[in-house]
Amino acid sequence: MKAIVQDRYGSSDVLEFREVDRPVPGDAEVLVRVHASSVNARDWHVMRGDPYVARLTFGLTRPKQRIQGADFAGVVEAVGKDVTRLRPGDEVYGEADGAFAEYVCASQEVLGPKPANLTFAQAAAVPLAGNTALMGLRDVGKVRPGQRVLVNGASGGVGTFAVQLAKALGAEVTGVCSTRNVDLVRSLGADHVVDYTREDFTRTGERYDLLFDLVGNRTLAECRRALTPTGVLVLSGGGVSEGVSLFGPVGLIIRGTLMSRFRGGRIRVLTTEPSADNLAALCELLESGALTPAVDRTYPLSQAAEAIRYVEVEHAGAKVVITV
Repeated sequence: MKAIVQDRYGSSDVLEFREVDRPVPGDAEVLVRVHASSVNARDWHVMRGDPYVARLTFGLTRPKQRIQGADFAGVVEAVGKDVTRLRPGDEVYGEADGAFAEYVCASQEVLGPKPANLTFAQAAAVPLAGNTALMGLRDVGKVRPGQRVLVNGASGGVGTFAVQLAKALGAEVTGVCSTRNVDLVRSLGADHVVDYTREDFTRTGERYDLLFDLVGNRTLAECRRALTPTGVLVLSGGGVSEGVSLFGPVGLIIRGTLMSRFRGGRIRVLTTEPSADNLAALCELLESGALTPAVDRTYPLSQAAEAIRYVEVEHAGAKVVITV
């Protein structure tokens, strides 16, 4: 099969479109013929081994996972003997290592039925970003109707879902983005949009019940300044690219974790993991029309390196999808 393979860290030049062996599903795994996948900030972090501290997970000198990509949508080709929830021919979407390929193996526990009203390309845009937004707002932030929510990084992959999910949960939503993405964020349902090239959301005097930070470009003190007395800051990594660093946005996460112990839980660090139950919850929202994937561009699998470069260097708005 064809796949995007990486044998060393570096720029998008290290990614090769290559013929490799088709994976074989384990007893509790499903083999999926991939129709589409999508790019996340995680992909270029893995590509560069950035930040250095993350190489403890990615691989010290080279990536442990040679085939890149995580999000995908496709059709079940074969199932292991212990798989009970899926069968060949089922249309699914989910998240697993090795998705930039014609086939991928995944546990049935991280797959869900593809939303019936979405194309494969649209469905592939959802899993990682949608799950991150859902867990950040519903589970960690515990958003309630009537609350004021600010999403810093509203035009990114996670941000476009977060704006819509916060609205679906009944919040008044403010999105922070650049000038070129103001119309996009408004179209997603944001009640207010802050153009960070013209205005600093931490100095407007506005206060929020929840600040969902997806960028990591503000200090904790600046973020707290934008909160109500009982407001909550939820930290989720960060996608800013400024070259390979020692800690990068992980440094902010570490500080946030330490400070959360002294702030009565007002600083919360989001950790996520793939979940079939969360995919089912997202599917409901997608099929009802409360949630719609926002897709910036699509690329064929052979141009996945260019797709990742676009997300990293040009800071794509919304999601970038790879068709297989």
